[in-house]
Amino acid sequence: MKAVYLSKPWEISIMEREKPVPQPGEALIRIMSAGICGSDIGAFRGTNGLVTYPRTIGHELAGIIEEIPADNKKGLKAGDKVILDPYIYCGDCYPCSIGRTNCCTSLQVLGVHREGGMAEYFCHPADMLIKMPDDMSWTDAAMAEPLTISLHGIHRGGLKAGEYCAIIGAGPIGLVAGMVAEAYGAHAILLDLVQERLDFAKRLGIEYVINSKEENPEERIREITGGVMAQQVMECSGANAAVRSTLDYVSHAGRITLTGWPKTETSLPTDIITRKEIDIRGARTSANEFEEAIDMICSKKVDMAKILTKTITIGEAPETIRDIEKNPSLYMKVVVTM
Repeated sequence: MKAVYLSKPWEISIMEREKPVPQPGEALIRIMSAGICGSDIGAFRGTNGLVTYPRTIGHELAGIIEEIPADNKKGLKAGDKVILDPYIYCGDCYPCSIGRTNCCTSLQVLGVHREGGMAEYFCHPADMLIKMPDDMSWTDAAMAEPLTISLHGIHRGGLKAGEYCAIIGAGPIGLVAGMVAEAYGAHAILLDLVQERLDFAKRLGIEYVINSKEENPEERIREITGGVMAQQVMECSGANAAVRSTLDYVSHAGRITLTGWPKTETSLPTDIITRKEIDIRGARTSANEFEEAIDMICSKKVDMAKILTKTITIGEAPETIRDIEKNPSLYMKVVVTM
């Protein structure tokens, strides 16, 4: 079978590999679509310290079951169309015991800590497959996982209808978070430095956009919210300055969720946190959000097709990844179809 393979940073190719054989408790999946994520680009650059090499990349995956244990908990069978939950957890540690499996102390992510699935076949734990509707497209299915990341950040902040949600970073996760906030009946305010991304956000139906380079974001948010500021701020860029700015944008008694991962430590003035009594929460990957993501996509509450730049074949993946690394502004989401 063919697989998209990183032998080391900057060296990516199509590798011919043996078709995998499922181990006990695993299903064999014929992969039909795989999204290219920013973490895949980080793995290509060698800037993601969690990635080990050599490595097959890919964790935004959907396909058809070819083999599966008959006693699997979800009653899945050969021929079913499924989306893969890529976050492998132990099930025994404290976070797992309270259902927060994304915080597992030994979490392993496909394409990062273990082999990914941007390949023609892949083996995956049978209990970590989510059945998809028969009429769901393969490109939509590959974009369910990034939607779960945005959903998780919104969920961690407990966003309610009528509230204002300021989202920093107009990349795929931030844009989708804005669409989720609007679908929840909240008012999304998206901040970025690139006007073209903000113009795109307006076309997606995001209510307010702020160019942080051209406007004073704090003053603009105060104006939009009638002086209250944003009840939830979701940081998606991973920039230290953006993390610090969340304290200025959030309302008194507001909530901050941190989805972006800064490469270095951010200093925060704790007096502001105390004075405003701010709740600050991390938001890592996702947990139990695939079913909602599928429903939102199929109902068009969140139209993921609007952020699809293009689909490509597996053979085109290495060159496309090289081009995304060189020209990131030209791409939003790319899906590999098999």
